[in-house]
Amino acid sequence: MSQADLLDQDPVFQLKGSMLAITTLELAHNDLDRLDRQLQAKVAQAPAFFENTPLVLALDKLPEAEGTVDLNALMQLCQRHGLRTLAIRASRAEDVSAANALNLPVLPPSGARERLVDPAPVKVVEAEPRPSRIITQPVRGGMQIYAQGCDLIVLAAVSAGAELLADGNIHVYGPLRGRALAGVKGNTQARIFCQQLAAEMLSIAGQYKTAEDLRREPLWGQAVQASLSADVLNIRSL
Repeated sequence: MSQADLLDQDPVFQLKGSMLAITTLELAHNDLDRLDRQLQAKVAQAPAFFENTPLVLALDKLPEAEGTVDLNALMQLCQRHGLRTLAIRASRAEDVSAANALNLPVLPPSGARERLVDPAPVKVVEAEPRPSRIITQPVRGGMQIYAQGCDLIVLAAVSAGAELLADGNIHVYGPLRGRALAGVKGNTQARIFCQQLAAEMLSIAGQYKTAEDLRREPLWGQAVQASLSADVLNIRSL
């Protein structure tokens, strides 16, 4: 066996799955000037959150009457504010064509369902429920804790600069001063519970509110639960 054959048996790479919290910017109007001003104001509220933030541009909710989006200009605008476009979500043919011209991946529209290529019956095997991940110690700034495929329960305080992520719900039995991202793989039924709302950010299935938004809530500093309704993050008393 030659040296080249030996080298070919030594893997050069590995493919690994990973979990990333990716922000979705959903356009309601094709107005780049207004978007620029509103993004500037939003970034000023939480500059660290928008620094090199991975982004999906959602164009699938734009009304037909809004006209064609200048996708290249839109991406450059977002980049000036620290948002790095990874892909777009689109349904209109002109948006898909523009993305293809820029070698940008296109995701299916929100709520789309893939069609089965083979309609043959499939045996359904129910997965065993995974136990919740329980953290008993305080979560300090700079720490990141992820509960994959289950809920996350924290029995202590969560400091500013800490980050909690879960595929399911997040429960914090103490002050929540860091960031909490529930339903990170798209579970819109996920919820966030905490004994004292003082968070830098709350997010459920990509829909989020920063500290500036949360401080305006009448329940700031109180025991609350957060949930999604029609893609809107709602804060209610426990």
